[in-house]
Amino acid sequence: MTNKTGTNGLKIAVIGGGSSYTPELVEGFIQHYDQLPVRELWLVDIDAGLHKLNIVGALAKRMVERSGLPIAVHLTTDRRRAIEGADFVSTQMRVGMLDARGRDETIPLRYGVIGQETTGPGGMLKALRTIPVLLDICKDIEELAPNAWLLNFTNPAGMVTEAIQRYSNVRSIGLCNAPIGLLKWLSGKYSVPTDRIYAEFVGLNHLHWITRVEVDGEEQIASLLRDDDSYSAKNVPQQGWNPEFLRTLGALPSYYLKYFYMTDQMLAEQQAALLKDGIRAEVVKRVEDELFQLYADPALAEKPKQLELRGGAYYSEAAVNLMVSLYNGRNDIQTLNVANQGVLDFLPDDACIEVNCVVTKSGPMPLPVKNVPLQAKGLIHAVKTYEQLAIQAAVTGDRGTALQAMAHHPLVPSVNTAVALLDEMLEANRPYLPRFFA
Repeated sequence: MTNKTGTNGLKIAVIGGGSSYTPELVEGFIQHYDQLPVRELWLVDIDAGLHKLNIVGALAKRMVERSGLPIAVHLTTDRRRAIEGADFVSTQMRVGMLDARGRDETIPLRYGVIGQETTGPGGMLKALRTIPVLLDICKDIEELAPNAWLLNFTNPAGMVTEAIQRYSNVRSIGLCNAPIGLLKWLSGKYSVPTDRIYAEFVGLNHLHWITRVEVDGEEQIASLLRDDDSYSAKNVPQQGWNPEFLRTLGALPSYYLKYFYMTDQMLAEQQAALLKDGIRAEVVKRVEDELFQLYADPALAEKPKQLELRGGAYYSEAAVNLMVSLYNGRNDIQTLNVANQGVLDFLPDDACIEVNCVVTKSGPMPLPVKNVPLQAKGLIHAVKTYEQLAIQAAVTGDRGTALQAMAHHPLVPSVNTAVALLDEMLEANRPYLPRFFA
């Protein structure tokens, strides 16, 4: 493949290149260079993130230099220059940075509502801040790299991807580290490589159920549901599932579903954590500060082990796997966020869902799902209704639509709470919501 710069090999632009995750991405490019010949890697950030970009970028250059590979690493705040002629654009950004995440997590708690950055009121405000910015980036891609694939990791990934697919012409795919994390856990549990495991994912981003698990062709879901609840994530509290509920559910719920199925316990744990360690945003900030101190060491030329504490383990592995498959047409199966197109017959065709797909050279093809538990359908439909309203609100800046989205989120207990939450959270995010305060 030749990009517009006239050089052989691939040009990749990473929007949010100053992220603490970037060294994992660079490690992936180095390890998969034979299948993904990256010639130019452009790390892009905004002026407020320039300090971090310079630290991470210097580490990326040392990693490439140590590998001996001919990858040119560029650091820039000029997004258009980075995007021009790119083959892949990856987005891993946080509009408002960790301060905004802190507000997303704390304000709902004051109303007795789950405070989380990708679901509930916090996730909604993150979507309202993020979607207009991503759509603006898409205009640049349409103009400067119309054939590029946009791989979106920016949360809430499903909502952001749906907005891009609905309001732009960019070829885009959303992805998350949760499915690959589940496969890694199963791989360790059964002591087999992941290519001998098939797990069927059904649902939305951060709202999925695993309805089949086959190891070497043998179904394991029933024994898994009788077993334990050891699978969780570093960024979600470790409350245990009710064994009878899990067994009769007939599917393994994503750890994010604890916010819906065990709301009282999760809320109590969040409120206790707020008093003890602070909100998750503060914990992440401490981890990030330590990581950037490590990254700044001129002797460091590899991804440090401490990055796994960040809560997004395997995210870059998922990104590189997807790029390799799209570039080479591997026709392998990956769990991605794509347009529904009839896979879940109770959702609109343009709804973004998280399901297994065959990744071809021309893009992902969603696979039919064998089993969608009746008890999961109602929650999927309710959350998708909220998501589609929130996407519409993000694009229009219409307060009434935003209120409908907030009031119809299953984690918001009443209209009065929705009104009060929306007023306070919009005001707290005023600098990032020009469409609401025009």
